[in-house]
Amino acid sequence: MRNRWRLLIIAIVTILSALIVWPWPGGLNIHIGNLRLERQGFTLGLDLQGGTHLVLQADMTKAPGQNADEVLKGVIQVLERRVNAYGVAEPVIQSQGSDRVIVELPGVKDIEDAKKLIGQTAQLDFREMDQATGQWKIASATGLDGEEKELTGKYFRPNAQIVFDPRTNQPQVAFEFDDEGAHLFEQITRRLIGRPLGIFLDNQVISAPTVQAVISRNGVITNMRLNEARTLAIQLNAGAVPVPIRIVEERTVDATLGSDSVRKSIIAGEIALLVVALFMILYYRLPGVVATLALGVYTIATLAIFLLIPVTLTLAGIAGFILSIGMAVDANILIFERMREELRWGRSVNAGIKAGFDRAWTSIRDSNSSTLITCLLLYWFGQNFGASLITGFALTLAVGVGVSLFSAIFVTRGLLTAVMSTGLVHKPSLFGMSVQEDLNPRPTRAPGGRLRAEGGARS
Repeated sequence: MRNRWRLLIIAIVTILSALIVWPWPGGLNIHIGNLRLERQGFTLGLDLQGGTHLVLQADMTKAPGQNADEVLKGVIQVLERRVNAYGVAEPVIQSQGSDRVIVELPGVKDIEDAKKLIGQTAQLDFREMDQATGQWKIASATGLDGEEKELTGKYFRPNAQIVFDPRTNQPQVAFEFDDEGAHLFEQITRRLIGRPLGIFLDNQVISAPTVQAVISRNGVITNMRLNEARTLAIQLNAGAVPVPIRIVEERTVDATLGSDSVRKSIIAGEIALLVVALFMILYYRLPGVVATLALGVYTIATLAIFLLIPVTLTLAGIAGFILSIGMAVDANILIFERMREELRWGRSVNAGIKAGFDRAWTSIRDSNSSTLITCLLLYWFGQNFGASLITGFALTLAVGVGVSLFSAIFVTRGLLTAVMSTGLVHKPSLFGMSVQEDLNPRPTRAPGGRLRAEGGARS
């Protein structure tokens, strides 16, 4: 009964993993009540799907008397908020030296838009037309403290969002002022009723609506395309970069090279699986066949986890996955060797299988624990020192090792126990043992002259 539950769990895991990994057209979207399962495909890193690599330099002379490290951290935080809001999958943003930042954007097709999003400081202000000169000037009013202040984007709350005009369905950016900004805006719109109010972004006019009523806390910015509205909302919410930055290096990665690398990596993985499967079957016979089936479950379960997390696959990450295949088989080898040793001592088949799994567990636990600790250290190093390739390798290897424990201890044992329960297996050759090696206990003379059965109680 216990093994039936084990087999049921194996079947459920296998079927769900196969559904997740299967290349469904348009991705996988399953909604059952509150349960949502969505999967759009593997997330590929910069070296596999192409993208852009930028090096930005911060002008530290604009932050005199401030700690350079703290200023650079502020730059990185603003860039991270902007890039994450832009929707780039697994970007890499890290410092280089005392005044540079490396930005890697996998899969970004419109590089110019990304550069504009990253590099601009989004200096937004409101201007009124000077009646005497006919030129725009920044609108100002009396602040809460009684001092004259210019109305700029620094008074915005970080909740700008895209809305659509219900009449024209044109995109707009809705914004909200803080208390100071609302006080300034109310005064300015009161005196400009019937006159234009210019909205400028980085000294470029983006809208000049005519003021129709007094506005205090909330407003909208119009006359923009959808992508412009999206970028502006991101910039307003992310805030300005602490110091001016400029792009000093730009390098693109050809997606064709990435596709070729993916194809070769897949071929390498298939060859690795085939070679390992042949070795296990030829050397361990029946247990090897079972281990190969368990290896298949391991492979699709690991790929399903990669899709669900999701893990960003790089060449180093794929190498970590292929390496974990060997780790998965390593546990089976420990179990099978221990099992054959128990059978040579004269234990029954079922007792030998149980003893093989039980006695090999400590070795499997210790070896995989040391590998997981190494993965943790590599992941920490990659995260803190900007080594994204090491991070990907550590993550895929750690996931693979974790699933291999489930595969070797749970899946292999369940399948092997099911085969043995049929009562059809009794030949030593099915376990990779010579014909002379019997699977049944036989009485032998134990030390001290007493007769005992091999595999029985020892004195």
